[in-house]
Amino acid sequence: MNEDTIAALSTPAGMGAISVIRISGPEALQIAGKVFVSPSGKSLSAAATHTAHFGTVMDGDSAIDEVIATVFRAPKSFTGEDTVEFSCHGSVFIQQQMLQLLVRRGARMAMAGEFTKRAFLNGRMDLSQAEAVVDLIESESYASHATAMNQMRGGFSRELSALRERLLHLTSLMELELDFSDHEE
Repeated sequence: MNEDTIAALSTPAGMGAISVIRISGPEALQIAGKVFVSPSGKSLSAAATHTAHFGTVMDGDSAIDEVIATVFRAPKSFTGEDTVEFSCHGSVFIQQQMLQLLVRRGARMAMAGEFTKRAFLNGRMDLSQAEAVVDLIESESYASHATAMNQMRGGFSRELSALRERLLHLTSLMELELDFSDHEE
């Protein structure tokens, strides 16, 4: 289990009208709750999993952006940890302001691939599926996309598991044959 909470931009910087900033870890809901103000006054800490909430990200008295905060509670998130995703405007300035604010409130910047690493370490995916995430991100054709999607959904893992079962069965048959051949002498 990871003891720290990480934050990072989950979309390419400055490449669209909307950006997603993800926070994951044991303090994700508390850190997000320190900066998110809902018009209804509801706290993100009390929000149900897989729900989206409109509000404003505030740095003290200064509004940084109006956002949609989506809450994913452990273990039913990508990382298997409590996670909050802020969908904000795609301005590089806004992205940087929000990330700096989250770090000041207790998160640390995630390393490249760390969300996927946590998903693997928390049993949300196996190594083959974790590697497929990179393949999916880098896919540039229908074929490479289809292959990565199949692998990410566990296709390769299921094939390996079936092969393992067949090998175990064959091994047990060989051991049985060896046991019987000892008794015949």
